This record gives sequence, C-alpha cells and structure tokens, in this order.
Amino acid sequence: MTDTTEAPAVEHEHAGPHGYASDKDAYLKRMRRIEGQVRGIARMIDEDVYCIDILTQVSAVTKALQAVSIGLVEDHLGHCVVDAARQSEEEGAAKVKEAADAIARLVRS
Repeated sequence: MTDTTEAPAVEHEHAGPHGYASDKDAYLKRMRRIEGQVRGIARMIDEDVYCIDILTQVSAVTKALQAVSIGLVEDHLGHCVVDAARQSEEEGAAKVKEAADAIARLVRS
C-alpha cells in the first residue's frame, strides 16, 4: 500500500473575496458529502467488504473531488485571474501561471 501524505497548504495573497465565495456553502455541502463517503469506505474496509465494491466507492469519491476541483478552477479563472489581469499584465500572467500549475497538479494525480 502506498502512503500518501498530505501536501502542505500554500497560501497566496489575493485582495478581496476568493472566486468561490459566492458558492462557498455549496462547496462545503459537497465536501461534507464526500467526507461521509470516505468514512463509508473506511467502514467498508473495516467490515471486510468485497474489494470491487470498495473500489467502486473510491471511484465515486475521486469523481466527486474532481468535480469540486473543476468548479474551483472555473471560479479561480473567472474571478482571481480576471481581477489580476485587470490590475496589470504582469499580475495577470502570474495568476495564469499559478492556475496552469494547479491544473497540472490536478491532471497528474
């Protein structure tokens, strides 16, 4: 089994509300649902449930997290990147690079 350690949180400066601010409650609701699914997977393992059934649930959680990620990327591009580009070409370019790096991390995982 591979040990996956949690990536350290990196905070970036951004003036004003984040791009997801208007959908914060919906994101939190989705994350709580995903959290419940993950607890359910742990329970399945504890109860020695059939491997394929567990893998099916892992796939569902993975897809749910990917959906959250896509929404956050859209919010970031539509708000944070656009705001930075309005400030200056350099700030816009930096935010585009930051977004591209984040997308690259998502597709590698």
